[in-house]
Amino acid sequence: MTARDWIDAYAAKLGIATPSDDELDAILDLAAEAAHASERIAAPVACWLSAKAGRPLEESLALAREIA
Repeated sequence: MTARDWIDAYAAKLGIATPSDDELDAILDLAAEAAHASERIAAPVACWLSAKAGRPLEESLALAREIA
């Protein structure tokens, strides 16, 4: 199973749309920013925090880039 297949199946279980290619790229950019600026554990937590805050991915990435 590819990552995209897993993401699609998980989104279906959650009852939500899968991320578009652009959204997936933004999610990965946010995760990369958090992981490279800190420890790897920050990557999934940053994505969760962004979703919990309801912030657009672009805004979340910009805010993450301010932390260094």
